[in-house]
Amino acid sequence: MADDLFAAAAQDRLAARGPLADRLRPRTLDDVVGQDHLLGAGRPLRALVDADRLSSVILWGPPGTGKTTIAQLIATASSKAFVPLSAVTATVKDIRDVTAGAEQRLGGHGQGTILFLDEIHRFTKSQQDALLPSVETGLVVLIGATTENPHFEVNPPLMSRSTLFRLHALDQGALTTLAERGLAAESATADGDAVEHLVQRCGGDGRHLLTSLEVAVALAAGRTRTAGATAVHVELVDAEGALGASPVRYGRDDHFDVVSAFIKSIRGSDPDAALHWLARMLDAGEDARFIARRLVISASEDVGLADPLALVIADAAARAVEFVGLPEARINLAQVTVHLALAPKSNTAYAGLEAATSDVRRRPVGEVPAHLRDAHYQGAASLGHGRGYRYPHDHPGGWVAQQYLPDELADARYYRPGVNGAEGRLVARWRERRGDIPAPDPDAEQTGTR
Repeated sequence: MADDLFAAAAQDRLAARGPLADRLRPRTLDDVVGQDHLLGAGRPLRALVDADRLSSVILWGPPGTGKTTIAQLIATASSKAFVPLSAVTATVKDIRDVTAGAEQRLGGHGQGTILFLDEIHRFTKSQQDALLPSVETGLVVLIGATTENPHFEVNPPLMSRSTLFRLHALDQGALTTLAERGLAAESATADGDAVEHLVQRCGGDGRHLLTSLEVAVALAAGRTRTAGATAVHVELVDAEGALGASPVRYGRDDHFDVVSAFIKSIRGSDPDAALHWLARMLDAGEDARFIARRLVISASEDVGLADPLALVIADAAARAVEFVGLPEARINLAQVTVHLALAPKSNTAYAGLEAATSDVRRRPVGEVPAHLRDAHYQGAASLGHGRGYRYPHDHPGGWVAQQYLPDELADARYYRPGVNGAEGRLVARWRERRGDIPAPDPDAEQTGTR
């Protein structure tokens, strides 16, 4: 009994003295902010919880969006037992112990079990496989929480037996609500610009907002005591001091999403957006060589023949990254980023390759035409190799009509000309000399061997 009293007293003191984020942890699902698409009236997750019909789920979202809190509130609203584990420290033995306990609970009391597995993406394949049988039979209802894209990190069999719910980074309205609750809990007030600064600089992370607000209140309280006042009032200088620097959220999922936005901004000819995403990657510590590789690819995939020098410039930036290194090489990356964004765009070479590859894989491709075969070795002439080949440099303009495709694909057209930038000029010249391409004359004199 004494131990229970001491434990209860400890909990009361933690509730009064613990971190602000813990003290303000929601007590009901209605108190959760920023996730109305899941927890609003009639919304999917809320409906399942209210009916106590929840099956295994994966909660996926950025840090500080309420994954752990929602899991705990689901357990409170459920008739099932709640068993929390962290994938950082849990082992396969722990999973087996949970399974054994769930069997005893169900057999002895008819009570189900909810297993909350925080940071499920940290579990190895074998650890996730150990979960599968109990999840599959419904012995354990799994609530997995992850900041990483579960399609990359969670085994497909486990994903297929779970419902995925995605939590959003908190918007300004939700963060402002949290800040107001925090100020009330701290018996403090704040200037509007101080709250706005905290809201804008916490990256949609509610926990980071409340932690920063707690520091800002402490700074304001110190200034208040120095001035001999009693009321604690947070000013902009306190908010700035509490934050120091804006956090950059950049997990594996953000890595793919941000680079996708980066390339799409270049493709969309928006240099401002492209520079923004570049700055995000560099500030988060992204590998500069990875960025350079993506720029080299974009130079051909998105700019292509519209600006043939784009590939040369992108390659030069990639070399500069190796030669100069960061931080100076970020200037080179910025130059090529802006160049590619401003350049005219053409994907005709890439699209042509895709079309040709499709034919190679699904159609009879035929043999190399005899007049194009290698005629350099002894005996090639007796096989007819090279016979009828017309050497372009022996003709005016360095071009002569001649079939280069196999007979089976003689009419195939993969390159669809573009008109942007340099490609338009190249195509105009190409069209001037292109006409119907006759079949080669096998008896024509061979004038070249290349």
